[in-house]
Amino acid sequence: MGGADKWIEQVVGQLGWVPRRPELFLEALTHSSFSNEAQPDQPCRNNERLEFLGDAVLELVASDWLLSARPELSEGELSRLRAALVNEKALAAAAREVGLGQLLRLGRGEEISGGRQKDSLLADALEAVCGALYLDGGLEACREFILRAIIAPAHPPATQQVPQDAKSELQQLMQKRGAGLPVYRVVGVEGPDHRRRFEVEVSCAGGKIVARGDGASKKAAEQAAAQAALEKLKE
Repeated sequence: MGGADKWIEQVVGQLGWVPRRPELFLEALTHSSFSNEAQPDQPCRNNERLEFLGDAVLELVASDWLLSARPELSEGELSRLRAALVNEKALAAAAREVGLGQLLRLGRGEEISGGRQKDSLLADALEAVCGALYLDGGLEACREFILRAIIAPAHPPATQQVPQDAKSELQQLMQKRGAGLPVYRVVGVEGPDHRRRFEVEVSCAGGKIVARGDGASKKAAEQAAAQAALEKLKE
């Protein structure tokens, strides 16, 4: 495994245990562009399944931590802080901090297009690593890694203001400008069931399209569209 062996020893090994199934971590580092180019007699699995698992484990650990760290917050406030902790940008930053990008196994096209620096690929790979760690070492080992490598560098202090979600902020801004309530509509859905991407457009009274956004769920796409609309309107 070469460099991956060294990365597992330095990063995962810091937890005080030796990976029993290092092949899981190699799978976590394998992008679909690499597996698609694999030779028929040397098939390899990409990291999408482990990403699916790691995403769920991340949300569980972040939720559990927030419940203890911020007992005064409501469900909605906790949800917004959790999103800030484990969103794509935050995960990509954590992946860069532990040197994950240089160890990704990418196809030629993705390599040429700068895949090692793409937030989406780095975040997905880090989620996959969490999934691999969960299967190899259990929840506690995974929790320790997530708290140390992801949550600790970006943890919100108790005095930090809970961010307002983009949809609420957009609604307030549009009403203030007399534009009525924003209307959201799904205009596209792509990908397999476990990796759906939704595209949503947001419009104002009269049907004028304000902006579009996409995400892994309808809710996430609506938030992305609202954020894009806010940036456009604030200009």
